[in-house]
Amino acid sequence: MAKLRVFVSSTCYDLGIVRSELRPFIASLGYDPVMSDYSDILYDPRSHTHESCIKEVPNCDMVVLIIGPRFGGTGIPSLLEEFDFTALKDSSSKSAILDNKDKLSITQLEILKAVEKSIPVYAFVDEKVLHDHNVYEKNKDKPKVMEEIEFPSIQKKHTATYIFEFINFLTHRTTNNSVIGFSKLEDIKNTLVGQWSQLFQRLLYEDRNKSIESKRYIDFSDRIEDLKTVVLASIATPNLRETARGAIQYRRLMSFLAAFRAENYRELLVSDFSWSDLLKELEIIDIKEVEVEKGYRPQVFLVKADGTFYSCRYPLSFVLDMEADWRNFTDLDKETREAIVDASLQDRDIRRFKDLRYSSQQFEEHMEELKVTTESSENVEIV
Repeated sequence: MAKLRVFVSSTCYDLGIVRSELRPFIASLGYDPVMSDYSDILYDPRSHTHESCIKEVPNCDMVVLIIGPRFGGTGIPSLLEEFDFTALKDSSSKSAILDNKDKLSITQLEILKAVEKSIPVYAFVDEKVLHDHNVYEKNKDKPKVMEEIEFPSIQKKHTATYIFEFINFLTHRTTNNSVIGFSKLEDIKNTLVGQWSQLFQRLLYEDRNKSIESKRYIDFSDRIEDLKTVVLASIATPNLRETARGAIQYRRLMSFLAAFRAENYRELLVSDFSWSDLLKELEIIDIKEVEVEKGYRPQVFLVKADGTFYSCRYPLSFVLDMEADWRNFTDLDKETREAIVDASLQDRDIRRFKDLRYSSQQFEEHMEELKVTTESSENVEIV
């Protein structure tokens, strides 16, 4: 089973202890940590190790960045050709760090590749570095500030600007711009557990909403089918208004009758049969409403002459409504009825979604299985 891959990006020498503790923590969550100092990355002997690190980032699902006092090694110049710096500048309102591309560290380039590939980055900055970053922000526009101010958290003075400006780049991104301070390893662990749990919860919530939206789409699709039926019916007859009204009004009737196994379906629908004669043509000799289990809605069965039956998805009142609709439908002139029927035959949903389910089992046998006798059921007279 594929596991989520978490790339850990940071300088190694000053943050070795943090990295060594993060590795088992990530593994304990069931994820695969990807760390350069543990040979999780393929170091192709034909290329530089920096290039191998950059190529591995797109193969991961998320990146954990840890910024400490050390800048780290500068990326090799050939790597810069692998980045779209124009797009990267557009992703943050503070992108001054990108004006000095040749000064970017390998760690910074790993994060820029993640940003370029839209991979989530969880950024953590040592609280001492964050404190000095605030000092830097308040004084950086003053003359010779970098020459006069010492930043205790930064290991090498000349790298301070590149570390602080990279933090600016991260915090001013248009998305995924959260940067979290930490003073101990537990701060990182607790934050990751909380963030990943909430992300999973959000995905489940969105999935539920997507299901609701899908149902709304189906409802909207049904309305589109109604409109399509109207258009098709309108083309088929000069009596446009009557046909359009009937196409919508009798769509459910068409769907109900389409569920019967009749080869002469169209001929029956355009006939002048009464409801009872229509059911006889469909070989229906009895309609039964049976209370299968107390406390539940009675089931409705339409029994055929050969003893097999249809079970209805809806209560008896639905069948009675279909009878009333049929009487009204047969009152329309034949040309309009033919147009409505022909339009319904082209509506795939009417043929696909069945109000009735046919069973080749004998009705009496089915009743015995349900431990219900026909004597306890109510017969509905076919008139």
